[in-house]
Amino acid sequence: MLDKPLAFWLIQSLNSLSLGGLLFLLSAGFSLIFGLMRIANLSHGAYFMLGAYLGLSMLRAGYSFAIAALAAGLGVALLGGLIERFVLRRLSGNALAQVLATLGIAFILADGCLVIWTGDPQPLPSPEWLRGVLRIDTVAFPKYRIAVVALAAMVGVALWLLMERTRLGAMIRAGVDDMPMARAIGIPVSRLFTFVFCLGAFLAGAGGVLGGPILSVYPGLDTDMLPLALLVVILGGVGSLAGAFVGSFLTGFVYTFGQALIPDLAYMILFLPMIIVLAARPRGLFGKAGA
Repeated sequence: MLDKPLAFWLIQSLNSLSLGGLLFLLSAGFSLIFGLMRIANLSHGAYFMLGAYLGLSMLRAGYSFAIAALAAGLGVALLGGLIERFVLRRLSGNALAQVLATLGIAFILADGCLVIWTGDPQPLPSPEWLRGVLRIDTVAFPKYRIAVVALAAMVGVALWLLMERTRLGAMIRAGVDDMPMARAIGIPVSRLFTFVFCLGAFLAGAGGVLGGPILSVYPGLDTDMLPLALLVVILGGVGSLAGAFVGSFLTGFVYTFGQALIPDLAYMILFLPMIIVLAARPRGLFGKAGA
């Protein structure tokens, strides 16, 4: 039988993994957008929240959880593509205007969600076949959270295969590493902008649905998640998929154990790794020169 301290560490470790999985779904696309387009997309957290609300509506309409997650992701991806094409592209070369535009879009989406779905916190039900708990000795842990970790790992592998084993991934990496040279050799960087933006928005929207049964959905979810995504990108390195993966789980562990052990200093503990990493490696754990 596990004693109480060991059970505590086991439960919090599993909670850390599930939070890390959600952060990876949110931050992977954010990191690629930041790396390729050099835009700190401050509306990314709003995409996460919007996806959760869209998934909630789909579930209430009687659709399955998988269809709700897919539809929400596609809906947010479409919105992201339109924003990139008709807003951000027109502000190309003006980084400050792009950042302010994404911040304004985040406020608009947040207010729109508040009007449509009201201000009450609303949990999303998990799939029926993932309800219940998995027991490890005397410790019971929700099956759904374990499934989120597994899904995040599968998404990570799929993104790695896309980035490392396809021509499209090679072009994206070239754009991240050296955008002027990529343009010079004929890579359609503007189309990559739209694709990567849509991919990042899709992951954020679908991630919002996946996070709903764990976090619920409420006004302010976007502002709670965005700083964590920024932290992941800074820790891992701009444009690095491996950095987003490692940074997500590192942030998940630090945040979860900080909240459990020293709740009054949780945010100070959360940002200490970022300060240490920036002091030792200004480009992040996996960042490259010039990024």
